[in-house]
Amino acid sequence: MAKVKTQIQPLRDHVLIRRLEKGEEQSSGGIILPDKSQEKPHEGEVIAVGPGRTTDDGKRQAISVKEGQRVLFGKYAGTEIKRDDEELLIMREDDILAVVS
Repeated sequence: MAKVKTQIQPLRDHVLIRRLEKGEEQSSGGIILPDKSQEKPHEGEVIAVGPGRTTDDGKRQAISVKEGQRVLFGKYAGTEIKRDDEELLIMREDDILAVVS
């Protein structure tokens, strides 16, 4: 039986992000630091975006980031979720600090 991938569609002004993985790093003394001992990266790829938030006058304000863009976000931004053995973040557009080009 084939495994079905879960589809996640963010609502309102939420964005679904996959963290970009850091490789192993080497300290100045030559010690290799494994991934688990490092801070999680604050950079990711936008996987899906919601339709945008509704303004007070009832109009839809579109989200300024698009699927596939690389973004920077705050250290404690978003909520971690796990789907199909993959860790993702879902956060508000306001938690995104910059787009990396």
